[in-house]
Amino acid sequence: MTDRLTIALAQMNQRVGDLEANAREIIAWRRKAGDVDLVMFPELQITGYPPEDLVLKPEFVRRAMEASERLIDATAEPGPAILFGSIHAEEGKTYNVYILAQEGKLLARRLKHELPNYGTFDEKRVFDAGPLPEPIEFKGVRIGIPICEDIWQERVCAHLKQAGAEFLLVPNGSPYELNKDEKRIALVERRVTETGLALAYLNRVGGQDELVFEGASFVVNGDGALAVHLPDFEEALWHTEWRRGSDGWACVDDRKARIAQFPEDVYRAMMMGLRDYVDRNGFPGVILGMSGGIDSALSAAVAVDALGADRVRCVMLPSKYTSRESLEDAEACAKLLGCRHDVVPIVPGVDALGKMIPDMTGLAAENVQARLRMVALMALSNSTGEMLLTTGNKSEMSVGYATLYGDMAGGYSVLKDAYKSTVFALSRWRNETKPHHALGPAGPVMPQRVITKPPSAELRPDQKDEDSLPPYSMLDRILEALVEQEMSVAEAADATGEEAALVADIERKVLRAEYKRRQAPPGVKIGTRNFGRDRRYPISNAFHTGK
Repeated sequence: MTDRLTIALAQMNQRVGDLEANAREIIAWRRKAGDVDLVMFPELQITGYPPEDLVLKPEFVRRAMEASERLIDATAEPGPAILFGSIHAEEGKTYNVYILAQEGKLLARRLKHELPNYGTFDEKRVFDAGPLPEPIEFKGVRIGIPICEDIWQERVCAHLKQAGAEFLLVPNGSPYELNKDEKRIALVERRVTETGLALAYLNRVGGQDELVFEGASFVVNGDGALAVHLPDFEEALWHTEWRRGSDGWACVDDRKARIAQFPEDVYRAMMMGLRDYVDRNGFPGVILGMSGGIDSALSAAVAVDALGADRVRCVMLPSKYTSRESLEDAEACAKLLGCRHDVVPIVPGVDALGKMIPDMTGLAAENVQARLRMVALMALSNSTGEMLLTTGNKSEMSVGYATLYGDMAGGYSVLKDAYKSTVFALSRWRNETKPHHALGPAGPVMPQRVITKPPSAELRPDQKDEDSLPPYSMLDRILEALVEQEMSVAEAADATGEEAALVADIERKVLRAEYKRRQAPPGVKIGTRNFGRDRRYPISNAFHTGK
């Protein structure tokens, strides 16, 4: 029995499905950890998280288990023991497993008991629940290993305490969302108070399709004190020292990284999500329509910060309604960011379609401009291989103020889950602050006029967004009530102080636009109810709460 343990927390990225590469990285980080007793890796680090329906493919499960066996064998090389996550199948059941290995041997295996089945999670679809876990014994110390969701339910930690666990190590795959770090710490503090056991919470980092994992791993001691807090939005390997005292085991370190606050955290999540999506899908860079408005300006800034100016191409596609201001602002944005800027007028295309369909008027005449822009952008995308970056925001997508096969087209959207008020906040912040690890310039990334001028689609003379929508400050409050909090019209009207008739109209627009959103590209999840992974409404739907 020992009274001292050194544990390295490996907060690392992943690549879903790349079993061999993920295993190699675990071995490399084990070597990098050096002289410690144990290296801890995130949940399902061998497979990547979330593996989704890959788990339903028997060959994937077989290869994941083989990769785990080879990784266990690799620990015959001198070095610390490792704890890592993978998949285990036996007797017709498939489990989310956490494995302890050292000196080429499997020392212990624990199965995830609580399977999340809400929001972005659907683990009950692909995994079977394991039994309540027992502590593992390592160097004479009994360590509890609840896996991610296991700590969100009180009984798993209570069982481990009763079974003799002396402290808890918790591997996670916990996606970023607003205020999530505070929620995690509050949850862990509750479990620590209930059990009296110190707890290390290890999270991964990186983007996976619409999800971003920000890391921000931490340790809370049995007295409720935060001992260690790893950085967010970057990989890290931190050594922690644990000692047995009269009150049990505790982490004796006092080391805390700065954690990003709003709106910096949102911006960095967008950077990480876009970077990993573009790189992992093999795109050389991105192309986007630069309109001179705030949405495209912010999207371009995120892209340059994530990928570098040489991998971002901005294209202004003016129509006869495009203002001189917009032309100037689009060019100025690209110049501030240092990226390529092209001008491709759509007027000849609009005129040609006018001859093909001479009676085209009203909304059809407006939408054909947005669709011609996307035809041009997709042609450029096809010729270079650059991914088309979509620039619409959540406020517009909520109420259907977007053109299907027009400005909605593209491969990815960094603003998909950002309301217009968030877009303004992010733009003001980025004009004053260069994010950590950003590849873009210091200083402003867009002219101030882009932020202050009234938003407009510029598809008809003197058009403004507020011709069709309430002011965004009002609209976003209503949408947050209806979408994020799932309130009824009456509840939302009471919560926001707005007229019930207006709230009912917004609800109708939200429900009617579901068919558009179902065809929208993926984008970075920011809030608790993003369209697609969290909020899954039927397209054909007769239910509404307003009159």
